[in-house]
Amino acid sequence: MPSYLTAPRSRPGPRRRSLLTGAAGVASAALLAGCTDSAESADERPSAVRRVRARAASESRELLRHYDAVIAAHPSLAGRLGPLRAEVKRHTEAFEDGPAESATAAASGSASPSASAPTPTPAVSQDPAKAVRALADAERELADRRGDVLLDAPAEQGRLLASVAAAGAAHAYLLSETEGDK
Repeated sequence: MPSYLTAPRSRPGPRRRSLLTGAAGVASAALLAGCTDSAESADERPSAVRRVRARAASESRELLRHYDAVIAAHPSLAGRLGPLRAEVKRHTEAFEDGPAESATAAASGSASPSASAPTPTPAVSQDPAKAVRALADAERELADRRGDVLLDAPAEQGRLLASVAAAGAAHAYLLSETEGDK
């Protein structure tokens, strides 16, 4: 009898594909379990959301002031920095306009979370290249901080922070790359 007619030998135990599929299922279940609300964390969630959003909005407002200071000191950079500044303004509004932020504003009687005491204008270098470099550094540092915070943030806020952190990292890259063009 020819050997090609015999059934292929199978090894005892699970196959590699079964193990990989099972491992992926277990990892997915662990991730989903980590994202579900427990009775204990449900009580903390509103205050955690408010804290995350308030801090992110404050940091975005500070970055927006940095863009404004650089543009005021170097008007020739307005065309180049304007689109990035507009994005930072949208990020600020996204953190300020959330349900937790509007509930906080309504409870405190404040019309805007930016009604707090103004912070000083950031110092800007007289050299436009150094000013842009400092702005890129500020974007990068904020993106890094947001990347660290999003791990402990509630799910929806974590996704928003991740998106804004990624945009900030892209801004830092664009500011660094275009720095040599001038």
